[in-house]
Amino acid sequence: MNPDIGRCLTGVPGLDEVLHGGLVPRRAYLVRGGPGTGKTTLGLHFLLAGVAQGENALLISLESNEAQIVSDAASQGLDLSGVKVLDLSPSREFFAENQSYDIFSAADVERDPTTHRIIETVEELRPRRVFVDAITTLRYLAPDDFQFRKQALSFIRYLVEHEATVLMSSEPTMTVADDDLRFMSDGILELDVSPDHGTVRRTLSVAKLRGSDFAGGRHSMRLTDRGMEVYPRLIPAEHDREFALEIIPSGLPELDEMLGGGIERGTITIFSGPSGAGKTTLGMQFMKEAATRGERSVVYAFEEQTDTILHRCDSVAIPVREMIREGTLSVVQVEPLRYSPAEFALLVRREVEERDARLVMIDGIAGYRLTLSGDDLVVHLHALGRYLKNMGVTVILINEMESITGHFRATEVGISYLCDNLIFLRYLEIDGELRKAVGVLKKRLGDFGRTLRELQITDRGVQVDAPLKGLRGVLTGTPEWVGQREDSESA
Repeated sequence: MNPDIGRCLTGVPGLDEVLHGGLVPRRAYLVRGGPGTGKTTLGLHFLLAGVAQGENALLISLESNEAQIVSDAASQGLDLSGVKVLDLSPSREFFAENQSYDIFSAADVERDPTTHRIIETVEELRPRRVFVDAITTLRYLAPDDFQFRKQALSFIRYLVEHEATVLMSSEPTMTVADDDLRFMSDGILELDVSPDHGTVRRTLSVAKLRGSDFAGGRHSMRLTDRGMEVYPRLIPAEHDREFALEIIPSGLPELDEMLGGGIERGTITIFSGPSGAGKTTLGMQFMKEAATRGERSVVYAFEEQTDTILHRCDSVAIPVREMIREGTLSVVQVEPLRYSPAEFALLVRREVEERDARLVMIDGIAGYRLTLSGDDLVVHLHALGRYLKNMGVTVILINEMESITGHFRATEVGISYLCDNLIFLRYLEIDGELRKAVGVLKKRLGDFGRTLRELQITDRGVQVDAPLKGLRGVLTGTPEWVGQREDSESA
């Protein structure tokens, strides 16, 4: 038991956060789920967390033999050398030596020897943690459901009265339910696994936890070569820190003039426009300026290779390689189908809370959407954005529009309400030449320039020119001149 918080830590990264500190000691908990969901792995973490604190830990195995358990645990990087294993699984001589099973009930043959071995081991070891895998097996050793409930309840009380915190695994089926065990338990952890886009998505949820609050909902989970990892759902209200609401300039005087000086710290800005219009490059310009102040920025690249981003920035005089060497920039390439939203949120949290990232760019929203596996984009993006705002982080979201020209739309996924600032980029055809324009559609915390300006991206850097005057229909992508052109040659 952890003396600081009065809880039994589970040893599973992320799970104790879900449990708001761990399990309440000297109580019984049920971990339930189908085959392969990770019940045994969770139980082994629980035992090893006790061993790490000098506690005696006991594994009562009613299904797998000790050699198999030790071998499977080692394959996940879990060393059970400090755990006492009470192997009550059927031996290889079971069918040869127990012919009476064909005539007598399992209860008549096994109940007394099993009970005796458990009591003997508990009295000798005095474990502070016990994992029973799987307690539903005891149902087959009872003559009926009433006897099973009676024996299971007395078994649990016996362990708890010996000051043990008990974790039991259950694998319910259509024919063998575990409702009685759920009522007996002080807490219930539900594990689930489902196919998703050719991958496997695992989740953990807490259905019950007497004597404690917990983080509700489904939390992403993964089984790795280090065992189990849980990724708690991001709850923005639980994260906050003080920060000064200051202006973050881009370093481009004309763009900063359009933005009333720049974008504010702790706000969300969307750069929206078609492919190749310069959205990512313009976002990197803000990061270049942040680096001059010694602030750390992070780019999460969902849609491009890291080398592509580096090469593009090299070609427009944005020194990203130097920024990376100096530690003011990190470019993280993200494979969308690899991460769940909660896993990705944890990556972002580590950059913010452990490495003090002050500016975060998600490039782009379409790639991020692939991590959601059918979940609501707006819900998850709102939670992540709200968390970053609470932490005083400036957020840039890159939103790609499918249409090159045509009637103007701010975004195509209905997320414009999430942002504090919306900067749009458009292609223009002028005198048979394809050109780019930038404008500000929204700025929640101040006034902004309402004229459009031509945007040029050259080998000398990003350049924002004078306002495009004398044009109409610019937002349609097919503008026409309505007055004297400022750049026309004098007659």
